[in-house]
Amino acid sequence: MILDHIGFHVSDFAAARQFFVTALAPLGIVITKEGEGWAMIGRDGRGQFWFGSFGPPPGAIHIAFAATSREQVRQFHAAALAAGGRDNGAPGLRPQYHPDYYAAFVIGPDGHNVEAVCRTP
Repeated sequence: MILDHIGFHVSDFAAARQFFVTALAPLGIVITKEGEGWAMIGRDGRGQFWFGSFGPPPGAIHIAFAATSREQVRQFHAAALAAGGRDNGAPGLRPQYHPDYYAAFVIGPDGHNVEAVCRTP
């Protein structure tokens, strides 16, 4: 990853927290640190994605989380839908991006397009 971490504001921290915790659990992504109105999530204790409610949310953004298997992508999609996300692309190959690009897309809180992607054949 070329960035150390990325973050943005959300309109409803509790709703965003519930969505991201549930949707990203199948990818092994968990809260690594949190405080009043903010949380940092990542893997192996490394916070790489921050969200909080300290200002107005940006317009809809796209963020893709790395999955280690296609099964994780499928589990992410199911978990994200169960957490209230809207389907924006069922799990499947996206050869227009790369021959082994297997991804799923869900619209989450604040209209963000949240993706899980696995590039392993």
